[in-house]
Amino acid sequence: MKKIGLLLFNIVVASLLAVAMGAPAVFGVGIGLLSGFMPGLPSGAFGMAVQKEIWENDIVPSLFADNSFLKFAYNADQYVLAGKVVHIPQAGAAVGTTKNRTTLPGVIVQRTDVDVTYSLNEFTTDPVLISNADTVQLSYDKRTSVTAEMRSNMNQAVALDMLRNWAPTNPISILRTSGAAVPAHLDGATGNRMALTMNDFRAVNKLFNKQNIPTSDRYALLDADMYDQLLSSMTPTQYRDFMALVDPATGAIGKFMNFTIFQRDKVLKYDNGVGTGCAPLDWTLPGNATDNAAALFWHVNSVERAIGTVNFFERIADPTYYGDIYSYLLRAGGRIRRNDSKGVAVIVQSPSA
Repeated sequence: MKKIGLLLFNIVVASLLAVAMGAPAVFGVGIGLLSGFMPGLPSGAFGMAVQKEIWENDIVPSLFADNSFLKFAYNADQYVLAGKVVHIPQAGAAVGTTKNRTTLPGVIVQRTDVDVTYSLNEFTTDPVLISNADTVQLSYDKRTSVTAEMRSNMNQAVALDMLRNWAPTNPISILRTSGAAVPAHLDGATGNRMALTMNDFRAVNKLFNKQNIPTSDRYALLDADMYDQLLSSMTPTQYRDFMALVDPATGAIGKFMNFTIFQRDKVLKYDNGVGTGCAPLDWTLPGNATDNAAALFWHVNSVERAIGTVNFFERIADPTYYGDIYSYLLRAGGRIRRNDSKGVAVIVQSPSA
């Protein structure tokens, strides 16, 4: 009965394909019948293997769909070499200009250009086994579900690593929250922290203005708790104006003080260094009682992202595992584009009694 069911499935699929290509349906029926007697051809849907090109091309778009904030950064993909390293020629200090020069000859100077080079991190998923492949082929959604979950996990890892690359360490770019006491919300963190407020946003806006950062294309990324704290500090009128600027097309959840705001489950965490002397922490490290959440602010041309090699691996009908094995590989990286960190800032939680 199983073979009859598989044969009928092949006949239906072949007939639909024949009609789609303009051929008589009977031609597809013949092909479907023939498939049942062809040696070596896997049963069911003509042995539908994963089209690697389709899956590989789907990884990067899904990365930006799940983490839309990544689209609003300088794209350095064109400078990726061999899928592994970013190499960007960068102009040195600008040549000076003198008004009404009185001393001749002028001093000859030479511009010294530099190269920006950094390696992309390699992200790989754990290989996933889908056993009993001849049955799975009748339920293609199961394989789709597994690979979608793999992509989702990879996207989360890449996004958190990119945020860590964009986290400033220059004390000038690190501000602290100033609101009322609220419970710490990071895993492992204890005690109270000062809440994020509109005044904290104003402080970042003032910093960017003093740094001569364009008022357009400024962005902010908050976690759910800090976003809720911001909303709580607004008046009803401010809240109404804020929510009027929600843009589902870009994923923006509002705009305030020139900053288009995005939200995700995790953004950044910093240690509890004195004043602005705190440092960013990697999300792969265990949480500490003194960890502080942080909101990230940036201008589109102040941070950079790059995607390198993208691979989808498959081993069909592995004789030792009695099934199909799949995995992903992606190389990605980023940086703050200016050495002085201008155009990038964080608001880090302050401890509170």
